[in-house]
Amino acid sequence: MAIFFDTSTSSDDTMAAIAQVRSAAGKQCFVSGMSALVTDLKALCEQEEPIYVALAVLLACAVMMVFMDSWIIPFIFLISIGMAILYNLGSNFFLGEISYITKALSAVLQLAVTMDYSIFLWHSYSEQKTRFHGDKERAMAHAVSNTITSVVGSSITTVAGFMALCFMTFTLGRDLGLVMAKGVVFGVIACVTLLPSLILAFDRLIEKTKHRPLLPPLEKATGFVVKRAWIFLIIFAVALLPALYGYRHNQVYYELSEALPQDMENIVATTKLQETFDMASTHMILADAGMPAKDANAMMEEIEALDGVRHAIGFNSLVGPAIPEEILPESLTGLLKSDRYQLLLVSSQYKVASDEVNQQVDDINTILKKYDPDGMLIGEAPCTKDLITVTDRDFKVVNIISIAAIFLIIALVLKSVTLPFILVAVIEFAIFINLGIPFYTGVSLPFIAPICISTIQLGATVDYAILMTTRYKKERSLGREKREAVRTALSSSLPSIAVSALGFFAATFGVGLYSDIDMIGSMCNLMARGALVSMLCVLLILPALFLLFDTIICKTTWGMKPQTENGGIAHE
Repeated sequence: MAIFFDTSTSSDDTMAAIAQVRSAAGKQCFVSGMSALVTDLKALCEQEEPIYVALAVLLACAVMMVFMDSWIIPFIFLISIGMAILYNLGSNFFLGEISYITKALSAVLQLAVTMDYSIFLWHSYSEQKTRFHGDKERAMAHAVSNTITSVVGSSITTVAGFMALCFMTFTLGRDLGLVMAKGVVFGVIACVTLLPSLILAFDRLIEKTKHRPLLPPLEKATGFVVKRAWIFLIIFAVALLPALYGYRHNQVYYELSEALPQDMENIVATTKLQETFDMASTHMILADAGMPAKDANAMMEEIEALDGVRHAIGFNSLVGPAIPEEILPESLTGLLKSDRYQLLLVSSQYKVASDEVNQQVDDINTILKKYDPDGMLIGEAPCTKDLITVTDRDFKVVNIISIAAIFLIIALVLKSVTLPFILVAVIEFAIFINLGIPFYTGVSLPFIAPICISTIQLGATVDYAILMTTRYKKERSLGREKREAVRTALSSSLPSIAVSALGFFAATFGVGLYSDIDMIGSMCNLMARGALVSMLCVLLILPALFLLFDTIICKTTWGMKPQTENGGIAHE
């Protein structure tokens, strides 16, 4: 039985009608199709969403409690971030509507990408308290002042990364990008207003619950990284081509049903349809209502002769040429014919998004255009075929925009010509590794994952590079020798970067393991791994690049003082 809805595929009315059809039909009837798939996907998202948030909060809190120096400070961070998340989710009301995928992911993503702002502020505050001998108000004022460059620079790049998603033709990207860009802004506002107030209010309790962080002193490790920088330059050079090759050749899939549990109602129905009627997908043709019956029948015969087509059914094939159309009731003709179009249904043996069905769609379009140049082929398979073309374009556009925007922001924040090239190169290398691993492990990704991850990882983890670079630039501007400046920058920023990356990993990794929706699970797993890969690249490769290009950096960065050969400071 074919059901026609008054409203669009994913509208609330259609999904409510799907639920009513299932209720009326009973357990021995099966409902398949795109609307049934969307209904099941939304229900699963809403069911799992509270667990996503709980897992992200629990694991991120555990990481911060272990690797930071107070048992209570993670909870203070979560109050501040939680308020920012509430403001972000509440302000979505003014957008009218958002995707349920965005709704399920936004809280987890906002926690993951804005957590490092709180960590940066806390480490700066701790450092300033020692400097000002416990004068906490003065220490906090200096902490906010010293951290503002890193936090604002980091947040702007993260916002730029998310805003780049808004240039996607596929509207999920625009939806996710807008909500998350807004969330980052709320996160920054909370970090520089609410969080300092909370830390000062609970300062005594924080002091009473202090403990030695699990992260050990890493002076020897930082010394090794600086002293043996050439090792990491060689690793960078050797690993670049394999990482780039894997990044460009990873496999993606476009069939949404592959991202869902196989016991879901729609998946079971689709399997039954294929087993019982040898139908894996259904196409619909909108042809000119005034097309002569002879041409319509000839067109359907040609379509039925194509490989993989089970049958083509239209108004003329049901009624037959012997019955005049004028004597038929409107209740029958209105289903398959209107003043402008007539509807034809084509049943295919080929699965959506397969190479065979894409070729079949091309062949049907060729036949259709021969009889009706203005005719249209619609349905899940033609839509998915268009999606392949659209997302390929989106991937290129979003990458170009995100890289260009973040490059420009880094140049303005750090007042440098060369530093943007170095920082973007390091994070892009981390992205190549992260998205190249699935190619070498034989894992196929949902089509949306590479587009979103390449942009999110660049925008969110370039923060680590900006933090270290800000300190390196400060040390060099004070006249420190390049190795001393790099070692100081690395040792001072390492705790913040490590805790931030591990918190990002924890917030997303648990969701990736738990989720039954592969689209969400894959994106969270990639973000979790991407945070760790970016952390390692920033801590190991960026210092080596600073040492290699130090002279050029000093000459092309405002406020930096290059060393003369005898160790003095060069003055102009």
